[in-house]
Amino acid sequence: MTELGREPMAPFGVAEVTGPSMYPTLAHGDRLLVHYGAGLRAGDVAVMRHPLQQDLLIVKRLVERREGGWWVLGDNAYAEGDSRVFGTVPDELLLGRVRARYRPRGEGQPSVRSAVAWAFSALRPVLSDRSVSRRLRAR
Repeated sequence: MTELGREPMAPFGVAEVTGPSMYPTLAHGDRLLVHYGAGLRAGDVAVMRHPLQQDLLIVKRLVERREGGWWVLGDNAYAEGDSRVFGTVPDELLLGRVRARYRPRGEGQPSVRSAVAWAFSALRPVLSDRSVSRRLRAR
């Protein structure tokens, strides 16, 4: 994930998704509207620093609080790179909550119909999943 636009002390910024770990909620190349410093709770999708490589930003779903921080998982159960690998994420590494995703327009969409279809689906809110904690316990 890369941070694209954020002024120092700005409450909102844009980040770009790289990789498949949050699919189908987020896809590779999606742009995210991130609310920095927002209150976080279980089920939220959040941007954070990687606990083992803090110059790397990652996006994961907050599952539950545990000793030492948050247990986080990607929405794609087959992708690695979440708390199953690195454990909990301390609060000081959490940066903000993802409020919306924007899918950039593809190169091969020259028709009016494809432009309208893109405009209809490009911007979507990223909603919290309140059932995520129950699903973790059921595994």
